[in-house]
Amino acid sequence: MKKLSMIIALCMALAAQTKAQTYTPSASNLAARKTFQDLKFGLFIHWGIYSELGRGEWVMNNDHISYDNYKRLADFFNPQAFSAHDWVMFAKNAGMKYITVTSRHHDGFSMFGTKQSAYNIVDATPYRKDPMMELAKECEKEGIELHFYYSLLDWGRADYAYGSRIEDGKPVNGNWDSYISFMKKQLTELITKYPGVKGIWFDGHWERKTVNWHYDEIYGLIHKLNPAILVGNNHHLAPKPGEDFQLFEKDLPGNNLTGFSGEAKIGDLPLETCETINGSWGFSLSDNKYKTPKEIIDYLVGAAGRNANFLLNIGPMPNGKIQQEFTDTMAVVGKWLQKNGESVYGTRGNLVAPQPWGVITHKNKTVYAHILVWPKENYIFIPKLKEKLNKAVLLGTKTAVKYKQQEEGVFIYLDGVKDAPYDTVIQLSTD
Repeated sequence: MKKLSMIIALCMALAAQTKAQTYTPSASNLAARKTFQDLKFGLFIHWGIYSELGRGEWVMNNDHISYDNYKRLADFFNPQAFSAHDWVMFAKNAGMKYITVTSRHHDGFSMFGTKQSAYNIVDATPYRKDPMMELAKECEKEGIELHFYYSLLDWGRADYAYGSRIEDGKPVNGNWDSYISFMKKQLTELITKYPGVKGIWFDGHWERKTVNWHYDEIYGLIHKLNPAILVGNNHHLAPKPGEDFQLFEKDLPGNNLTGFSGEAKIGDLPLETCETINGSWGFSLSDNKYKTPKEIIDYLVGAAGRNANFLLNIGPMPNGKIQQEFTDTMAVVGKWLQKNGESVYGTRGNLVAPQPWGVITHKNKTVYAHILVWPKENYIFIPKLKEKLNKAVLLGTKTAVKYKQQEEGVFIYLDGVKDAPYDTVIQLSTD
């Protein structure tokens, strides 16, 4: 009987796996993927009751704060300065085309009105309003795409049983079916209740690598509710069936400088990399490691050259305001994009591998050479560029740039070309 039960369980697991592997994206999903790739630059927002402590979003775990004590933060979370309009305008002024915001982080607190738990911003705080609804409506009004970050990991719920041993694909001390059901109901709320949601950004898989996350059910539910919604998962692995874009954390695709991407084999899906504007995801009073406009533009252009989007994170203050350092920096980035955006938005990468001096993006019959590091020689070389060139100019001007094309590639001569403050862009026209 025991052997028969094992055979039945194995068959059921194989059946579920086969079901997941048969995912075929809809025409609307494929169109959404293309649009997503065209957007190129997004705003990531980590904001929750953890912001009150000013020590980042992992403060509950890092400081070993008990769940019962941590929950008291909700009693005085009252972000009266929050303005969905200001957040969206921040993104637009920075040249960002979409927003990904934490609807629920690892602390388990829901930043939206949910019927699945009283532990949410509407029911558990004096604020009594739903900022995610306000943000969704403002994004729709201003033409900004909205994606919801959703944590798989939960440090507090009993059915998740954080720290429990995993056996047979589920925690020994929890109620895994209950937790999976809870997530599915919350995801249903996020997709059906909030207008214009374009994507779901999962995180936390890496905390339980051997558990059965029931992705076939979760991804299947999302695409049933809205076939066009894009599903991504920050699991640091190769893409799984049912996913629509691949995520990279604090690394450009192909790199593994932070150690997160060692197993992240690049697939055929649209790519996105995320990074912080300082050193923290959530608001931190002690984090002054602000990235410069040059560093941000380098990352954005470097991602585009590798055919990836760039999702840049900020952690708003607990009152809902975005600190001035972020606003000042991103205003500079936004002005640069106003002038040079055509070399980023709607482009594709990987036409030529990244070079010591920078990267290549391209769109239709135009190739853009982004010189991010000024060469010691008075030229740059673009290897293996087979497209026949007919003109080279400094982007945004009519200033001709000398070039020589041969079988091995193209030499671009920089006589008379000045090193721009952030990125010198040479526009190459092809036949």
